[in-house]
Amino acid sequence: MELLSPREIAVFALSLLDLTNLRDDCDAAAIETLCKRAQTPFGTAAAICIWPRFVAQARAILGAGHAVRIATVVNFPSGNLPVAEVVAETHKAVADGADDIDLVIPYQGFLAGDEASVSDMVAAVRAACPKSCLKVILETGEIKDSGKIRRASELAIAAGADFIKTSTGKVAVNATLEAADIMLQAIRDSRKNVGFKPAGGISTVSDADLYLRLAGTILGPDWLMPSTFRFGASSLLDDILSVAAGGASSAKSSGY
Repeated sequence: MELLSPREIAVFALSLLDLTNLRDDCDAAAIETLCKRAQTPFGTAAAICIWPRFVAQARAILGAGHAVRIATVVNFPSGNLPVAEVVAETHKAVADGADDIDLVIPYQGFLAGDEASVSDMVAAVRAACPKSCLKVILETGEIKDSGKIRRASELAIAAGADFIKTSTGKVAVNATLEAADIMLQAIRDSRKNVGFKPAGGISTVSDADLYLRLAGTILGPDWLMPSTFRFGASSLLDDILSVAAGGASSAKSSGY
């Protein structure tokens, strides 16, 4: 990537941000706040990412064709629901106004050797939302093994993922640069137009910059845009706004 100032990095990261509230205590008031926070003096977030039960409310607030997309989650966070139930979740989310579907693979089955469970789940949800952006969550912190992360990436891409995403943010280990490196190389080697979304634990502009630089090194700086790169984060916006306004980072880097 070309050398950017911290403020330029912050504004760029904002344009790639899926501003997330997947807290267990999320309510209607929190969704109203999230929709407002996604629209800042420095531009808008790429999307908000919310529980399916709030999609219709968010669509009513933002309206059709809004610059801020609405992402929601299915088979989340456990990854162990039956395919038919996940397909039904997906149909309902799309009908309620979701633009993006973030799907958790059946990673426990995958770890037990059932690769077909991943392919079948992704393909079924792909068919259920043909016009939506499908982001497939691997839960790399639970998969752990580099070879298995690579294989899960390949399976998701082959079955129709528009993005591959590291994590739910609900386990002990979420996004890491090590997992990102493996996933980005899988995207490069697939020669398909697939995006990447690191999620969980990214809370500062300096953290975000590390992922942007890694992606730019592997796939080229021109590849970095909202259609191919998103950050999944709930607290990153605070640091983005502080740095974009010319202030200091509001949080310490995670050290990844």
